[in-house]
Amino acid sequence: MTQHIEPPPWVADGSWRARTTEALTSISEAVCFLDAEYRYTWVNAAAERLLERTAAELVGQVLWTQFPDGPGAAWQESVRRARATGESQHLEFFYEPLDRWFEVRTYPVLDDLVLFFRDVHERRTLDEERAAESSLVRSVLNALPARTAILDGDGTILTTNAAWALGTTTAGRPAACQTGDDYLAACRALAATGDADARIAVEGLEAVLERRAPSFSLDYCQPPAAGTAPSGSWWHLQAFPVDGGPGVVVTHTDITDRVRAEQQAAWQARHDHLTELPNRAALHETIAGALAEDGGPVTVLYLDVDGFKQVNDSLGHSAGDLLLQELAARLSQRTRATDVVGRLGGDEFVVVARDCDAGAGELLARRFRAVFDDPFELAGTRLSLTASIGTATSDPAHTGPEDLLRDADAAMYAAKSDGRDQHLHFTPALRATLEDRWQVVSHLRNAAALDQLTVHWQPVVHLPSGEVTGCEALLRWDHPHRGRLEPAGFVPIAEETGAIVPITRWLLRRVIDQAVVWRTEGHELTVAVNVSAVHLSSGTLVDDVLEALVGRDLDPGSLVLELTETALARDPEHAVAQFRALRAHGVRIAIDDFGAGYSSLAAVASLPADVLKADRALVAGPLTAVATAPGALLGAVAALGAALDMAVLAEGVETAEQLELARRVGCSYAQGHHLSPPVTGDRLGALLTEGRRQTGRQRLPAQP
Repeated sequence: MTQHIEPPPWVADGSWRARTTEALTSISEAVCFLDAEYRYTWVNAAAERLLERTAAELVGQVLWTQFPDGPGAAWQESVRRARATGESQHLEFFYEPLDRWFEVRTYPVLDDLVLFFRDVHERRTLDEERAAESSLVRSVLNALPARTAILDGDGTILTTNAAWALGTTTAGRPAACQTGDDYLAACRALAATGDADARIAVEGLEAVLERRAPSFSLDYCQPPAAGTAPSGSWWHLQAFPVDGGPGVVVTHTDITDRVRAEQQAAWQARHDHLTELPNRAALHETIAGALAEDGGPVTVLYLDVDGFKQVNDSLGHSAGDLLLQELAARLSQRTRATDVVGRLGGDEFVVVARDCDAGAGELLARRFRAVFDDPFELAGTRLSLTASIGTATSDPAHTGPEDLLRDADAAMYAAKSDGRDQHLHFTPALRATLEDRWQVVSHLRNAAALDQLTVHWQPVVHLPSGEVTGCEALLRWDHPHRGRLEPAGFVPIAEETGAIVPITRWLLRRVIDQAVVWRTEGHELTVAVNVSAVHLSSGTLVDDVLEALVGRDLDPGSLVLELTETALARDPEHAVAQFRALRAHGVRIAIDDFGAGYSSLAAVASLPADVLKADRALVAGPLTAVATAPGALLGAVAALGAALDMAVLAEGVETAEQLELARRVGCSYAQGHHLSPPVTGDRLGALLTEGRRQTGRQRLPAQP
C-alpha cells in the first residue's frame, strides 16, 4: 500500500541534513539518505544491522544492489514513485529473501531521498492472526442457526451473526436490535409494559452480566404479527458469559416446530385419534378432578353400542369408524356445558357429569339412549342401532376414577345382559354380585392346576340295541368356598374371561385319557366334549384337539365335539372350516341343543356334522302349539337327521314315556337321568362291568 505523507518540518528546512543525522543515528528504524542516482550518502546504525554492511561499505553504493530481489519489486517502485512525483510514499511489503514483512517510508528532500525501513513482521503476523481469528469467529457465528449477539458489559450489542441480521421484529424479542443498540435497555422497556417473560429475561441477563449466574435460559412465546399464525412463534433465549471478558453471548433459537410438536403429542396422548374425544387417560384425570371438587356428586355413564361387531363384520371397519365418529358428534351435542364425553376404545364411550346425582344420571342416560332414535347413514345403508348404558354415582366407596369407571362398566354389562337397549344404575347389590363373580373368576384361573375340576359322565344309549355306546363329559368344579358347582355356575364366566379355552384343553386330555382307561377295561365308548363358541372363535380348536390326541392310543373317531346350534349360528363359515378339518382327521361333530335356536334348514344342511342332539325341550313334552301331536317336532328332527345322514340323539330323557317317544319317532340314541345320571369315570366303568356280567353286552345293569 502506498500513500502520500507530508514530510516533517525539519525535512523541508534547507539545513535538514546537519540537523537530523545526529538524531537519526540511534533510532531503532533503519534510515538511509540517497542522492539523485539512488546512491547511499548516509545510513544509521539500524540500517547497518538490517543490511549487514557497515556505513563505509554502503556509502556510494546504489540502493538496489544491496537487495537480492529483482528490479520491479513493489518497494522499489514505491521509492522511484517518490522521486518521480516528489511525494512521500508508504508501503508495507513482504520481503521474500528474509521471509519477513517490512515497512518503507520514502520522503523526497530537495534532490535527495530519505528512506525509513522498519521490521513489522511480528505486528503484521499478529494482525493476520487476529484477522484470521476474527474471521473464524465470524464464520462460526454465521454458521449458527440461532440468532446470536455478543453484548459488552453494559448490555450493548457488539456484533451479531447473519441469522440475527436477517431477523425481523417478530423474530425473538427484542431481536430487532442491531449492532450498537442497547439490548438490555430494550428488554427493560418491554418488561415495563407488563411482559412477564421480558421481566424474567432482564433478571436473568443481569445475573449473567454481573457473574451472579453461570448462564440463563428461557422459553417464551412471541405474540403473532398480522398475517402470521394465530398461535405466534416460540423462542428459546440463552445467555452465557464470554470467557475472559465482561461480555455476554445471547442466542434466540426458534423452537416453534418443537413446541408445536410437543403440544400435538401432548394432545394426542390425551385424545382418541379417531373421534378426537378425550381418551382413557384424560377421562381418568377428569373424573379424579371432579371427585376432588366440592361441587356435588359425580355420575359416570358408560355406553356400549349393541351389535357394533356386526357392523364392522358386515360393512367393514371403515364404516365402523364412521359410525363411531358420528356417535361421538351426537353425544357431544347432548351433553351439558360441564359434562365431558370421552372414548375408552372400541365402541365404549364415557360421559363424566359433574354435580349430577343418580336421578339426574337416569335422565342423562335416557337422553343418550335417544341419540340412537335416528338411524345412522353408513356406506349407503341406514342402520338402526341401540346402546346399553350403565351409570354410577360417586359415594364414599369410590376412592378414585377406577372405582367409578368399574362400577359404571359393571352396570353397563348388566344392562346388556338384561337384553340390550337398556340402562341400569349401579347399586350395592350389584357390587356384591360382581364381587362374588370376581371370586369365581380369580379361583377359576387356577382350578385345573389345583385339581379342583372333575369330570362326570352321562351314558349315551343306542336305542335299537340298548347298549351304551358312548358318554358325554360334564364338567364340575369343587370350589374351595362354595362347594361343587355345576357348569352353569362357572362356564359362562369362563367364556367371558377367555379361561374356557385352557379349561377345554385340560378337559380334552382328561377325556381322552379316560377313554383309553375304559378301553383297557374292555369298554369301547365314544366320548363327547362340549366346545364353547369362544374356543371356536379363537382359531386354535383344531390344533388343540389334534395335540390332545397325539401320543394317546385312541381312535379319533371315538372323540365327539359338541357345539350348540346357537353358537354355530354366530359364525357358520368359521365353524364349517374347522369342523371339516377335524372330520378330515376322523373326529366326529355333534350339534347340541338342536331345536332351541333359529337355524334354517339350509344352514344345518351345510354343516359337516355327524350327530343332531335334539334339545330337551322337544323331548320333555308337547308344546301348546302342537299339543295334538306330541311327537311331531321330535319326529321332524329325527326325519331331518335321517335325510342328512346324521344320527339323532334325544337328550334330557327323564321318564319312561319320553324314552318310548324317542324310540318311536326314530331317534337312534338317548341320554338322560331316566337312563343314568352323570357319574364318575370309575363308577361308569363299574356299571358297565356289572351290566356285561348280567347281560353279556355293554349295557347298564338292571335297576333294582
